[in-house]
Amino acid sequence: MKTMNKIGIIGAGAWGTALAATVRRAGCRVTLWAREPEVVAGIRADGRNPLFLPEVRLDQVEATADLAAAADADAVLLVVPAQFLRGACRSLKPLWRPGTPALICAKGIETTSCAVMSEVLAEELPMAPVAVLSGPTFAIEVAKGLPTAVTLACADTALGQRLVEAVGTPSFRPYLTDDVIGTEMGGAVKNVLAIACGVVEGRGLGDNARAALITRGLAELMRLAVAKGARPSTCMGLSGLGDLILTASSSQSRNYSLGYALGQGQSLAEILAGRRSVAEGVASAASVVGLAARLGVEMPIAAAVDGLLHRGIGIEQSIGGLLARPFTGELGFPGLASAPSR
Repeated sequence: MKTMNKIGIIGAGAWGTALAATVRRAGCRVTLWAREPEVVAGIRADGRNPLFLPEVRLDQVEATADLAAAADADAVLLVVPAQFLRGACRSLKPLWRPGTPALICAKGIETTSCAVMSEVLAEELPMAPVAVLSGPTFAIEVAKGLPTAVTLACADTALGQRLVEAVGTPSFRPYLTDDVIGTEMGGAVKNVLAIACGVVEGRGLGDNARAALITRGLAELMRLAVAKGARPSTCMGLSGLGDLILTASSSQSRNYSLGYALGQGQSLAEILAGRRSVAEGVASAASVVGLAARLGVEMPIAAAVDGLLHRGIGIEQSIGGLLARPFTGELGFPGLASAPSR
C-alpha cells in the first residue's frame, strides 16, 4: 500500500509534464503547478500542455496556478530550471508543511553561489527532507511510458524507499542511493559535456573525438564529484555515466543540439532566441568551472565550454587549447612527468 498518495509538482515544462504523466500512472493524485496561464487552461480544457509536450495526454492531472494547492501534498517534486530553484523555494516557504519531502528534479549548479540544488534547498526550505531524482531521461519518452531507469538519492533510506514506491512504475524504475551529492554532480556536469560533444559533431571532428570527449569528460566529472564529497561509484551509475551517454550522443538533447548549432557556426544568442526550453548546461558551464576552481580541480573540457559560451573564445581556439595540452596518464596513473608539453 502506498504511503504517499498525493504528489505536487512545481514546474510544467517538458520534464514536469512528463513526471506528472508517470506519477499519475504510478497511482498517485497529481497537482501540477504551471507559471504560464495557457498551460493551466490547456490541461484543464483537454488534458494537454499546449506549450510543452502537447502530443502527450495528461489524464486526471490537476493543473493549477496556485502554489499552495501544489504544496498541499505528501511529497513535492521541484522541476523548475536550476537557476530558478532558489526563487521557487522562497515562494514556497510560507506554504510548506514541515516534514513534507522535496524531491529535486532539476539538474544544475547555481551560478551566483556555485551551490548544488540540495544546498540551495537546505538554505531556503530547511524544514523539508531532501531527495534528488536524476538520470538518463528524455521527457517525451518518459511521458509515453517507454522504459526508463533513474537514480533516486536520499540520505534517509526509509524516506527514499517511500518515494521510489510513490513515483516508480514498471517502465519508470528508480534505483535508490544515499549519495545525494554524487547524484547531483552527474546531472549538472553532463550537461556541460554534452554541449562540448555537440560542438565536436557540428564541427565534423569525427566519432573518435566525441568518444574521447565523453571518456575524458567522465574523468572530469568524477574528479569534481569526489572533491565535493561524492562516491566515485555513483559517477559510474545512471545519474553519471548513464546520463552522459544519453545527452552527449543524441540530437534530442537540448544541450547537445545547442553545441551542434554552435559547431555549425550559429551564435549563442541566435540559438537561444529560437528556443523555449532551457539548456541547463549554458548556465552550469560557468558554475561548474567556478566550483572546480574553489575545490582545486582541473576541468579543461568544462573550461573550454565556458570560454566558448561566456568568454568570447572561438571554437578553433578552444579546440586548439585542448589538443595542445600535455600528455598525461589515465584514471589516476601519474602520466609522463618528464614529457615535453604539447
